[in-house]
Amino acid sequence: MSAPGRVCPLRYHYGPGAIARAPERPAETLYVIGGLYGNLPALDAVDAMAGAEPGPVTLCFNGDFNWFNVDDASFRTINERVLRHDAIVGNVEAELGEDSDAAGCGCAYPESVDQRVVERSNQIHARLKRMAAQHPDLLRRLGELPMVARYRVGEVRVGAVHGDAESLAGWRFDVAALDDPGENAWRAEAFARARVDVFASTHTCLPAMRCFDLDGLKVVANNGAAGMPNAFGTHFGILTRIGASPAPHSRLYGYTLKGVHIDALAIHYDDPAWQMRFLRNWPEGSPAWLSYYNRIAQGPDFRLEVSLLTKVHSHTRP
Repeated sequence: MSAPGRVCPLRYHYGPGAIARAPERPAETLYVIGGLYGNLPALDAVDAMAGAEPGPVTLCFNGDFNWFNVDDASFRTINERVLRHDAIVGNVEAELGEDSDAAGCGCAYPESVDQRVVERSNQIHARLKRMAAQHPDLLRRLGELPMVARYRVGEVRVGAVHGDAESLAGWRFDVAALDDPGENAWRAEAFARARVDVFASTHTCLPAMRCFDLDGLKVVANNGAAGMPNAFGTHFGILTRIGASPAPHSRLYGYTLKGVHIDALAIHYDDPAWQMRFLRNWPEGSPAWLSYYNRIAQGPDFRLEVSLLTKVHSHTRP
């Protein structure tokens, strides 16, 4: 489909080879924070979590750190603070500087997503885009962000992406795709060509972590959303922590690979403060309120199945 919000522009494509060629940065502890969505209290909580670590922490914001922050002050604050750290572009940021609105929000929503949700996302992004235009210095810096990043933590090689191994808005690291055995050959090739042990992704807005036996264990860690609840009845975001030593924070689930800890950590932000900020910009009946307020208030219709998340999927290479 080529309608705004469903199309995946050709400029979003990079492929696993681009991940293999990206400069490799060493990290003792890596936080991959996807889908902050303009939640300033969540950013405060991430900073506090990093400050509680015993050693240095590299923060990588892997896209969509903007979304609900359509007021002048929070747009500037979120972007200035994020851009002090490592960051890659998400589809939200990729579309902010585009003259055309042909891609809408750039989410490349699959057909399973209701068209009304797609249209509201395009409306949210259009408002954010108007705010971004008032901050040309930030817009320039956002336009310079790469689409992928590469790290090494201990002996583990990490590819940080927004969507999947092929594209900025790819959905092949979605929960359903990760549990589809028909994707086995593609996954094996993606890991081999990217020359990584872990893909750390986001974009699909729901968390998933899967370990695959592909001539050696490989992990896909999709944090879902750092700035919104990820499961029904919860009020916390999630980030992916990859560390040479265990986390000082309680983990939700995770794996250990080559002695490196790959964990999903809860981001316990100030929920009342966040809801107040959200409603100031997006009151009842607005596009973001219609699409997201129920999730923000009570979580999505999704449950964290820890037993499935921690299972090793035995798939051999083709």
